[in-house]
Amino acid sequence: MNVVRLTSLLLLLLFLRLCDSAPPRNGEPFSIRISCGARQNTKTHPTGTFWYKDFAYTGGRLANATRTSYIVPPLQTLRYFPLSDGPENCYNVKNIPNGHYQVRVFFALVGDASFEKEPIFDVSIEGTQIYSLRSGWTSSDDQSFAESWVFISDNSVSLCFHSTGHGDPAVLSIEILQVDDNAYNYGYLWGKGTILRTAKRLTCGSGKSAFDEDYNGNHWGGDRLWTSIKTFGQSSDQPISTEKNITLTSMSPNFYPMKLYQSAIVSTDNQPDLSFNMDADPNKNYSIWLHFAEIDPRITTEGKRVFDILINGDTAFKNVDIIQIAGAPYASVVLNKTVTVTGRTLTITMHPVNGSHAIINAIEIFEIIALESKTAAEEVRALQTLKNSLGLPLRLGWNGDPCVPQQHPWSGADCQFIGGSWVIDGLGLDNQGLRGVLPSVISKLHHLQTINLSGNSIHGSIPSSLGSIASLQILDLSYNLLNGSIPESLGQLTSLRILNLNGNFLSGKVPSTLGGRPLHGASFNFTGNAGLCGIPGLPTCGPHLSTRAKLGIGFGGLIAFLLMIVFLTCWWKRRQNILRAQKIAAAREAPYAKARTQFTRDVQMTRPYRIQDKSPTRESAPPLLP
Repeated sequence: MNVVRLTSLLLLLLFLRLCDSAPPRNGEPFSIRISCGARQNTKTHPTGTFWYKDFAYTGGRLANATRTSYIVPPLQTLRYFPLSDGPENCYNVKNIPNGHYQVRVFFALVGDASFEKEPIFDVSIEGTQIYSLRSGWTSSDDQSFAESWVFISDNSVSLCFHSTGHGDPAVLSIEILQVDDNAYNYGYLWGKGTILRTAKRLTCGSGKSAFDEDYNGNHWGGDRLWTSIKTFGQSSDQPISTEKNITLTSMSPNFYPMKLYQSAIVSTDNQPDLSFNMDADPNKNYSIWLHFAEIDPRITTEGKRVFDILINGDTAFKNVDIIQIAGAPYASVVLNKTVTVTGRTLTITMHPVNGSHAIINAIEIFEIIALESKTAAEEVRALQTLKNSLGLPLRLGWNGDPCVPQQHPWSGADCQFIGGSWVIDGLGLDNQGLRGVLPSVISKLHHLQTINLSGNSIHGSIPSSLGSIASLQILDLSYNLLNGSIPESLGQLTSLRILNLNGNFLSGKVPSTLGGRPLHGASFNFTGNAGLCGIPGLPTCGPHLSTRAKLGIGFGGLIAFLLMIVFLTCWWKRRQNILRAQKIAAAREAPYAKARTQFTRDVQMTRPYRIQDKSPTRESAPPLLP
């Protein structure tokens, strides 16, 4: 049985070795590093790492940073997110080439004595929660950041920070580093439907934590932090190291740096077992990667060091002989095993056989997280339009994905999982101080069963598109500032059980398709609208005119009005012309009339007068005087 197991192990390792023998990728991988809260691009020493300024990615506030650990990047600013700005806040980084990425977020404290010193919050990537900060994280190096390995398929990545009510989330930096597409391929469950979260990464026997960059590692392996551990705390295990070169390192797809294998922890006669323990979340899957290289100068041939590897008491690998597997001393070997942890502890034990001792160079442990299905894209766009149109207050947030992570859905949005994606089946935004207009795009939320927007200051008309939401059962728009008529399309909502439109400024006749519905068990309320009529409890409507008739009357009135304007304009212009003509005539005739009157008088003075009638005559000339 041992021979069979060893043969299977060797075949597996041969397969992994063939995968690792692929040539290194050409060129530099894509990378983007953001110094959160920074107004200028910057570089950090001693590696000269370039950090982009924090511009146009998200909301929140800028502040000076207090770093909690020497492993944290030496940056001076951060971005924090007060609860008054909403419980969910996200960085949305776009224009990223599709591929496999290491995504890491470092945390820090706001450099202000008035702030709570240790905020506790959750972190999600692409709508999937990957990490929850725990009390005491500021005093632990490997808890000062969250790191995951994720596939990007839409040229963007979303990182969200979710308040838990314990201080304001604060972020120092974000790194998005492209890695080999096949990195950390742990088997048949691996792929684009999962995220690997780094739970623990240790370099054994070393005295100082280091990054791949410190080890001059290949950039296609990312920039992993290797937390140092000199011993496992047992009385007899001890660190060893070497300066000799280690072969079979820095190879595709994981590109481990050689320095990683130049130190190790070994057991002794007093305590032959090597055992490592860590806290784990129950009922979760973990991918474990164990690193070995025979660097003890006393072990030079096969059979000198043979041990079993047990995970939570179960044998994962049996009769492991590093020199036999690698083919020589000072050569690296990587073993991978995926296990399900049912309790709260994960224990890895190297148990020697045949009186030898155990050895371990490095350990990586990843939690396997199933990628959450996102909310349907059309519904997300509709909610964003609704947010802008209604002027949603900042305290509601509405950032990221409405339904995932499931631990942090949007306030006021109810979700349901249908057909492989999340959809919105309820909106509860009553008494939230909304002041805008209700957009017609709300009909894109095809699965809505409940809409409650009562007690706000929404104005404008009721969009007729509401009539296309066939699943709608409750519509409450009461006590707003809505005006206009009730759309006839609401009569198409055959599932509608409750309709509250009371307390608005609606007018016109209640559609007949709605008027009789209460007789069939529905509850409709139209009161408090002075202009409504047509059903019991409301005023009687006047003669009903069809829409075409109303349009005809309106058009005829408009034509009559225009004709009246034309008539009055013509009359006024004609009157003005007459008056102008009279003035001109008067001005011309006045001197001529005066001259004519004077001439007539002069003529009359020269005419002869008859003594008898004292009147002049034209027949005789006046007598001559002597």
